[in-house]
Amino acid sequence: MAWRCSGKTNGELISNLRREGLISSGRVAEAMKQVDRAKYCPDKRGAYQDSPQPIGYSATISAPHMHAHSAEELLPYLTADSSVLDIGSGSGYLLAVFHHLVKPLPGEEDKVSTQRQGSRVIGIEHISELVEQSKDNLKDDGLGDAMERGQIEVVKGDGRLGWPLRQPYNAIHVGAASPPSVLATLEAQLAKPGRLFIPVEDPETREQDIWHIDKDAQGNVTRKKMYGVRYVPLTDEARQYGF
Repeated sequence: MAWRCSGKTNGELISNLRREGLISSGRVAEAMKQVDRAKYCPDKRGAYQDSPQPIGYSATISAPHMHAHSAEELLPYLTADSSVLDIGSGSGYLLAVFHHLVKPLPGEEDKVSTQRQGSRVIGIEHISELVEQSKDNLKDDGLGDAMERGQIEVVKGDGRLGWPLRQPYNAIHVGAASPPSVLATLEAQLAKPGRLFIPVEDPETREQDIWHIDKDAQGNVTRKKMYGVRYVPLTDEARQYGF
């Protein structure tokens, strides 16, 4: 179905994804409509194709249907006082989508927990140039004020370690294929309840699958393999430049 979803505009792309059942939630469709993918793709010609696009430094912006999947599958944990971590945040696209999903709707600001004081979306990226590129993209997309208020933050670091400074997170998204060894570290940074959406690569077979790692209100963790995928690897900065 995904190959039939490309469009000539951002709105057409999102409408096609919804027509094919790759987006089922109106909230996700609206959030993705608010984020023009062309602002996050260096080569605008492929912005509305339902396929990964290069953003430099051996990195890609994932296919729109995978962004839709991740948003749909994390949606129960994306509320007006959620803390979200996006590992391998690249050009910043999913940071913008998550921001629109967790910001309070007009008239609902009073529902935000006084303890959490609103939502926060953090992106961690180990390529300095992509950190700066994503900040510029977010500003160009009208989200400069959200960054100034701390609602969106982009940091440079090794995503395999998560970002302990702001833990716990209600939702963690990983945008690159990860070794199983990172799971325990990221699980520890989940809130109770919380969900980790992560592509995991089997070190022997090299097969990749999306996993849901859920932590319930009592802190119990369950791992569930969902479906096969193909992502670029989650690696260190030196190796990333070498790919």
